[in-house]
Amino acid sequence: MTALVPMKEHSERIPGKNLKLFHGKPLYHTIINVLLACKSISSIIVNTDSSNIINDIKKNFTNIIIHNRPSFLCGDYVSMNSIIEYDISLLPNCRHFIQTHSTNPLIKPETLDKAIKYYFENQGELDSIFSVSKIQTRLYWGNGIPINHDPTTLIRTQDLPIIYEENSCFYIFNRDSFFLANKKRICLRPKLYPIDKLEAIDIDEETDFILAQSIYK
Repeated sequence: MTALVPMKEHSERIPGKNLKLFHGKPLYHTIINVLLACKSISSIIVNTDSSNIINDIKKNFTNIIIHNRPSFLCGDYVSMNSIIEYDISLLPNCRHFIQTHSTNPLIKPETLDKAIKYYFENQGELDSIFSVSKIQTRLYWGNGIPINHDPTTLIRTQDLPIIYEENSCFYIFNRDSFFLANKKRICLRPKLYPIDKLEAIDIDEETDFILAQSIYK
């Protein structure tokens, strides 16, 4: 299994997020060390447009493959699927991939190994899996209309239908399924893979960073 970790220089909400110190080390170190600890992952690819990240990788890691992101894939509105397509094109001998992010520092190696094991053991039923978080609470549209419940019948939240949120912690797929799905990491026969909510914390805002550091500590 080949791990794909995209990282860019620019970050709108937390400037320099990937290199921001997280318990004394750049944030991205955490996910790299998690991937290195996974028994199922044989190689790690970092795709980046940042010379600062490249220099830091070379200084601190010896077994990470770097893909310099070309200019046509740079910017805040480039689809992640396009970046994955580029990475795959440079890895003709790799078949199975897991894509994750540096902004999910609380994911555990054993969680990833279990997900990869599930992916391989269920190839007849699926062509990809992606991590999700379970939501079981009362939800509303912006106009106040309820989404998943009847306000006139207040049943217990634990009895509400379960909804799943795509939490972007990881996506597992293979080369063929990616292209058959018109170059998408969630392919034609995907399965949802629920994970612990604490592991799924994604750092988008400064408050997320503070929360993740507190839990990690």
